[in-house]
Amino acid sequence: MRTWSPSALSLACRFVKFGLSAVAVSLLGAVAAFAQATQEAGGEASLKLPDLSTVQFLGVDGHKLLLFGILFCVFGLIFGLVIYTRLKGLPVHKSMRDISELIYETCKTYLITQGKFLLLLWLFIAVVIVLYFGVLSPVPDKPIAVTLPIILLFSVIGMAGSYGVAWFGIRVNTFANSRTAFASLRGKPYAISHIPLEAGMSVGMMLISVELFMMLVILLFVPGDYAGPCFIGFAIGESLGAAALRIAGGIFTKIADIGSDLMKIVFKIKEDDARNPGVIADCTGDNAGDSVGPTADGFETYGVTGVALITFILLAVKDPTIQVQLLVWIFVMRIIMLVASAAAYFINGIIARARYSNADEMNFESPLTSLVWITSFVSIALTYLVSWLIIPNLGNDPTLWWKLASIISCGTLAGALIPELVKVFTSTESRHVREVTASAEEGGASLGILSGFVAGNFSAYYIGLSIVMLMSIGYLISNSGLGNIMVAAAVFAFGLVAFGFLGMGPVTIAVDSYGPVTDNAQSVYELSLIEQIPGVKGQLKQEYNIDVNFERAKSLLEANDGAGNTFKATAKPVLIGTAVVGATTMIFSIIMALTHGLTVNVEKLSLLHAPFVLGLITGGAMIYWFTGASTQAVTTGAYRAVEFIKAHIKLDSATAASVADSKRVVQICTQYAQKGMLNIFIAVFFATLAFSFVEPFFFIGYLMSIATFGLYQAIFMANAGGAWDNAKKIVEVEMKQKGTPLHDATVIGDTVGDPFKDTSSVALNPVIKFTTLFGLLAVELAVQLTAQSSVLAHVLAAVFFAVSFFFVYRSFYGMRIRSEAH
Repeated sequence: MRTWSPSALSLACRFVKFGLSAVAVSLLGAVAAFAQATQEAGGEASLKLPDLSTVQFLGVDGHKLLLFGILFCVFGLIFGLVIYTRLKGLPVHKSMRDISELIYETCKTYLITQGKFLLLLWLFIAVVIVLYFGVLSPVPDKPIAVTLPIILLFSVIGMAGSYGVAWFGIRVNTFANSRTAFASLRGKPYAISHIPLEAGMSVGMMLISVELFMMLVILLFVPGDYAGPCFIGFAIGESLGAAALRIAGGIFTKIADIGSDLMKIVFKIKEDDARNPGVIADCTGDNAGDSVGPTADGFETYGVTGVALITFILLAVKDPTIQVQLLVWIFVMRIIMLVASAAAYFINGIIARARYSNADEMNFESPLTSLVWITSFVSIALTYLVSWLIIPNLGNDPTLWWKLASIISCGTLAGALIPELVKVFTSTESRHVREVTASAEEGGASLGILSGFVAGNFSAYYIGLSIVMLMSIGYLISNSGLGNIMVAAAVFAFGLVAFGFLGMGPVTIAVDSYGPVTDNAQSVYELSLIEQIPGVKGQLKQEYNIDVNFERAKSLLEANDGAGNTFKATAKPVLIGTAVVGATTMIFSIIMALTHGLTVNVEKLSLLHAPFVLGLITGGAMIYWFTGASTQAVTTGAYRAVEFIKAHIKLDSATAASVADSKRVVQICTQYAQKGMLNIFIAVFFATLAFSFVEPFFFIGYLMSIATFGLYQAIFMANAGGAWDNAKKIVEVEMKQKGTPLHDATVIGDTVGDPFKDTSSVALNPVIKFTTLFGLLAVELAVQLTAQSSVLAHVLAAVFFAVSFFFVYRSFYGMRIRSEAH
């Protein structure tokens, strides 16, 4: 049997050295050939922020007004930390706290390993940044010795931001999981719903506040000549961090989840059986994939969308006064959205407490649904009010304030409407999900899987049309006056729709983070073996005044996990929709640079230009390869995890798996997550370079294609996976048929859906954004070199494609399941 003898990290070092050598040798050779050629700096290197203090808002200049925004960021941080402290102080039984701390320790080990891995991947980006901003297109009239370190620093800060909020997320969630498990012992549903939601809001407020604070620092304190490149560096850094953590986390969690779940079929044991050494890895994976990944992804989504809009304003709006008005308005809107989320959370909390605090039964989805809608209404109302106050007469047009507010509101409405559509295909109350259960009951796993495919495909249709409808409304509004102050007003409208998607940023993250806490709470309950502790009922009565009913507690936790599954699913299309709509704005920035402000080469953005069409076709190929590569990493890793668990599980001689065996499963998951991530990252990185060097308009077609294909592939996979997941939940909670052939069939469907919903689909979001952002630099680099020698540019394209293709090939043939028979 073939084994992987070198560690994943040492392999990463070798591959990074190889990749860096390829980039450095190829590009430095080209740079050396043309080092003496003088080039007019363009693109992001020439972006210069206007002086915000030159325009008054409500009697205060723009710079001072946004300084108040930093205070709101501080309040957001305090909000997150107060909830963090409160969660830490909630009552919890020692047996449960010990398990959650073990989960946190394994998460820490995983994140430390990923942090080292991220620094290695950052070197790829650093090489291109150095060549672009340091040699080919430096910031005009500024010393390279000053500009280059600043841009590199902000790329590191962006990456560290994604990494840092991810770390905060797992700490909060691992406090909340044991407290939720303990709260279930009281037999009341409200507490086990409120604790995960509190944890999610803590993460959401902290995430948005940190990201907004960092962007305000660049906007307010970095000189205007440097701010544009710093925003780009910051966005690329956070995009890299999110891509790595999202992809690797998605692979990790599904290796562990599948490895653990299949034991239910093989050995007929219960879910989260303490004797199963895969359960701790599964709990770690819930955080690595369902907490770390979405948190880093949300952080990056919020930042990249903002950078796209800033870049658009600087490129498409010529009047400096209007530039300042729009920039200040955008950031005031961000601050107000933070306020709206906090206000809606407290309003929803009062309502939920009044309805459910003493209830014996509740629909766990209800307070989550009401929170989303209340936030949407509050955010829309504040959007109109503040727009009227801040930009009442934009560009001498007294109507633009409500038109811009209406466009943003289309996105904010989407943030509430899309979750409702997702629930139609993934909720335990959904007819589609019940169709999956009915199909599996009669026809086994195969028919259940087919019904899940149906749910995913239908969801892509409805959600896709809803996004198109809201974008169309934004487009129609943009035709009524926005064109007087900017070029390509429709593109700006699309960017604002994406911005509106994030109008409920903290709440979107909160309902997404709800899922991993509820999932972990079930596992913590089982792993604590609290039911087997001698005299535990008397202890709980004496110390906590709890008359415990263990069966009732387990039933509540399972039902709550169904709501968690549903709302994990709702956040995914919102984030992927933001990526696609926001990418449209960023692609426009590349088009503006290539066409010199839409004055030349516009005809090449056409089906009559063959490279553009070929790019459209190529993008689809990359999306389907990525889906296969990420799933292959899960398949191989899960094979190794199952192999190890089956050989080491002790059902007769132990009450719980050894910590050593559990840590070994975590090690297997980490190893294959990093191997899969490495292949994918290098293939995507060099493909971006290769396709930008082929021909710039080929690259534009490619970017548009990966956004479009990626949108529908992600929606289909996410919701098909969600349907399979909750079909299993119906069998377990409502039908109470654990251990039956029907349960086995739905477990198989769930394991198929695992990489669908939590690996491939969710990772498409950061992949699209990273490719588009990195493409900003790559295409400028290609244009600079092509102007000197198109032959050299095409040679480099061939070299880069060869490297990319090698890792595409390796993502299957280097990751294959190999045994003695193969």
